[in-house]
Amino acid sequence: MKTLTADSTPIAIANEAVELRKAEAGEMTVSFIRLAEGTDLGPALVGLEGDRCPCPHWGYMLEGRLLMRAAGGESVYEAGEAFYWAPGHAPVALTDCAYVDFSPTKDFEEVIAHISAG
Repeated sequence: MKTLTADSTPIAIANEAVELRKAEAGEMTVSFIRLAEGTDLGPALVGLEGDRCPCPHWGYMLEGRLLMRAAGGESVYEAGEAFYWAPGHAPVALTDCAYVDFSPTKDFEEVIAHISAG
């Protein structure tokens, strides 16, 4: 058994717009993500399938509001809401926001590698 907190989870990406902390737990990766207001991850996803994130995510919004763009339309997620984001999405932070998500490690690592290379 394993427990994780945002403070104890290693930082994978950190800049003025994004902080991503992640750790593996079985075949999943647990991530604590903070996005600054106005951050649009769409440009970082260009080059992936459909120019969107191809990885599914399950999680919970801790703070703020997030717009999720997908082929089928847009949805807004707010603090206090659990979510499932199917493959084919691109997030935009409407406010400073934070969430925890759970993703298949193999799929998520491919996305992180693409973003980090860009």
